[in-house]
Amino acid sequence: MINDEYFTPSVKFHHSSIIIYNSSLIMNALYVLWIILLVVTVLVLPFIVSLLNRVLKSARNIERYFREMRDAGVGIANNTEHIKALNSTIEVASGILNVAGDINEHSAALGGALKSRAEKN
Repeated sequence: MINDEYFTPSVKFHHSSIIIYNSSLIMNALYVLWIILLVVTVLVLPFIVSLLNRVLKSARNIERYFREMRDAGVGIANNTEHIKALNSTIEVASGILNVAGDINEHSAALGGALKSRAEKN
C-alpha cells in the first residue's frame, strides 16, 4: 500500500516551497555567476587584448628583422662573388710573375750578349 502522508497538502506545500527556494537559490547563483563573468570580461578582456597587441607588434618586428637579415645576407653573398674573380686574378698574376722572372733572366743574358758585341766593335 502507498503511504498517504507523503501526499498530504502540507507536505506538498513544504516540497513546493523547497522547490521555489531552490529555484531562487539557483537564480541568485546565476546572477552572481553572470556578474563575475561580466567583471572578468570587462577587466580581463582589455588586458588580454593589450597582450595580444604586444605579441602582434613583436611578431611584426621579428619579421622586419628577418627581412633585414636576409637583405644583409644577400648583400654579403653578392659582395663575396668577387672572391672567385680575385682568385683567378691571383692565378694570372702568379703566371705573370713567372714570365717576368724569365724575362728578367733573358734580359740579363741579352744584356751580356749586347755588352760583349759592343766591346768587339
